[in-house]
Amino acid sequence: MTDIRQDVLQGFEQRFGRRAQGVWSAPGRVNLIGEHTDYNEGFVFPFAINRRTLVAVAKRDDHVARVASTFSDEAHETDLLSLRPDKLHGWSAYPLGVAWALGQFGADLWTVPGVDIFVVSEVPVGAGLSSSAAIESAVAVALTDIWKLDFDRRALARVGQLAENKAVGAPTGIMDQSASLLGRRDAGVFLDCRNLHEEIIPLGFENADLELLVIDTKVSHSHATGGYAARRASCEAGARALGVESLRDVHVDDLPRAQQILDDETFRRVRHVVTENQRVLDTVRTLREHGPTAIGGLLDASHLSMRDDFEISVPELDLAVEASRGAGALGARMTGGGFGGAAIALTPRPLVGAVRAAVESAFAERGYTAPDVFAVSAAAGATREE
Repeated sequence: MTDIRQDVLQGFEQRFGRRAQGVWSAPGRVNLIGEHTDYNEGFVFPFAINRRTLVAVAKRDDHVARVASTFSDEAHETDLLSLRPDKLHGWSAYPLGVAWALGQFGADLWTVPGVDIFVVSEVPVGAGLSSSAAIESAVAVALTDIWKLDFDRRALARVGQLAENKAVGAPTGIMDQSASLLGRRDAGVFLDCRNLHEEIIPLGFENADLELLVIDTKVSHSHATGGYAARRASCEAGARALGVESLRDVHVDDLPRAQQILDDETFRRVRHVVTENQRVLDTVRTLREHGPTAIGGLLDASHLSMRDDFEISVPELDLAVEASRGAGALGARMTGGGFGGAAIALTPRPLVGAVRAAVESAFAERGYTAPDVFAVSAAAGATREE
């Protein structure tokens, strides 16, 4: 963290010609299980990871907000009083969208000072590790401090989601921001997306000598593109046809009736969400009763459901899962919104090298771009850096 903290401070000074008032950070996240359930008011079980986005921030004497970063040559400047979602574009929609969303939640943008913000990130972009929520959450906690706002972490999760939905244009749920803001070391955030009740559940990976490997396939994806929106629309159509408020109200026992009512594609979309909700509940229960070595089959089943019923996997993700399981991973699945991104593999620490080698070899044999395989651990959520 020391090197990246120096990077963000130096970058701020070089870009804005003065010193930052402080540095704030927020992590990316891995979703252990519970994919495309959040916007269906279901259950998710992500955890914050030990790869973070840092923002250096300082107040200004006017109402101007300026944002710059190491990952884009584009710097953006706008007046806080003229912030509108439809006027934001590119990567700046994430930090500036948060400033706008704070105003929607009650911050008086007429009285708060302008800000300069510089962003540095070690969360891979497009890998399904929610680099977007890491930016949003870091900026949210920074502006809350700088502007002396009275928002708790749950409110800031809703702020980040609003920014993502309206400023970025991605119809995502609240899972990513919740994980980034509420995460704890070696624990997951079990979140009920209907009432936003969350519970911190110990993972126990450290004591069980397990590593969670992330396999970044380098197949980039974007939540703002059509596949994600189409899946969400299918879920909403399925709920309407079944006469329920959301798919949260459909249970596994209801699936035979659903199959009679729905067309095949919509039924399979519904079946994924319904069974995935149950897998989240089963994962939390299994962790409590039997520990982390017993959840591998649930991870495997989740991937098959996303591949066959929700149809959001790609050949590279399927290969990553197959190769890692063949080399000794206890369970594996794609993670994130799909159509690219990353897979995860829960792996005994002595087998990490073998799993990595097997995945890299399998990708090379198929002629795919070499994946980036690395371990992550569950980490603390967004904070001000000392």
